[in-house]
Amino acid sequence: MRRRTAVLSTVVALLAVTGAGVAVTGHSGLMGDGGDDGGSTRSADLPPATAAVERGDLSSGTQVDGTLGYAKERKVNAGGAGILTRTPGTGDTIRRDGRLYEVNGVPVRLMYGTVPMYRTLKPGSEGEDVRQLELNLQALGYAAGLAVDDEYTAGTAAAVKRWQKAHERRQTGRVEPGDIAFSPAAVRVKSVAAAVGDQVSPGRPVLTTTASERVVRFQLEVSDGKLAKVGTKVEVSLPDGSTASGRVAAVGRTAKPGDDPADKTPKIPVTVSFNDPSDVSGFDQSPVTVNLTGETREGVLSVPVNALLALPGGGYGVQVVADGKARQVRVKLGMFGSGRVEVSGGGLRAGMKVGVPKI
Repeated sequence: MRRRTAVLSTVVALLAVTGAGVAVTGHSGLMGDGGDDGGSTRSADLPPATAAVERGDLSSGTQVDGTLGYAKERKVNAGGAGILTRTPGTGDTIRRDGRLYEVNGVPVRLMYGTVPMYRTLKPGSEGEDVRQLELNLQALGYAAGLAVDDEYTAGTAAAVKRWQKAHERRQTGRVEPGDIAFSPAAVRVKSVAAAVGDQVSPGRPVLTTTASERVVRFQLEVSDGKLAKVGTKVEVSLPDGSTASGRVAAVGRTAKPGDDPADKTPKIPVTVSFNDPSDVSGFDQSPVTVNLTGETREGVLSVPVNALLALPGGGYGVQVVADGKARQVRVKLGMFGSGRVEVSGGGLRAGMKVGVPKI
């Protein structure tokens, strides 16, 4: 029989390669003449503690700290000149046809679309912005029977007049840049860049808005990048103690040092969207915990990572404890995750006890 000591540096190196990131403490045991299955045993070599060999699903996921926020921040610039007479409150949500702000007492209203409002729309105008306007007029009930296309026709002008009449505005049949602002969807006011009474002019920022739906942002070390691909499922632990399911919506393409000045480790930005945003509450910029599931192996045997022993001749083993005796068996390693490692070989089966350092 030979005594041997686990080689800590070898296991740590392996964990670094696999990305497990868990420290391992070796402990002494016996290697019998039988090699993989061990040989003679004696109670003097019992480990200080044991843990069970478990069969079940193993995930390579991890937990990271994130921040609850809103997506798609953008600035809303004034479309016309005048005195700012009304602004919304921070946190207000503005939907289609809602008032973004007022200039000279006239509301600038929100319409949905991706092309910005950059010109006067009138009979004879053509383009995607015309189509956007017609879609909004139709959705608001002012363009029944109007064929939606990219041409500003007499029918478009008539629909605009009905919209103007409903808002007690001069019925010109034209839409000026200072009348509306386009955004892809409803917006939430993040901040107001100008105060009531200020002079505004075309191109001057008035508001900063975001999308109205909640998202989570976090930073992930480059070595863990494979855990956060677009579409990866996540669970987010929210400030009120509840959890919400979501998916990775975006992963940055450029790694840079994180927000912590003491940590220069390159990280990539990740954004998570929720499956049901209406169920998510909490203050903006609240801290949350993101549980990344990573890869999952189903129905595998696993042991705690700190049960691993680096064998003198290479490879790894565990110390099986039964009937007051211990024997060492060689194992093949699989996936690491959640402080455990997939193992096979050595006659292992669920319920067996393996040696671990005393906690």
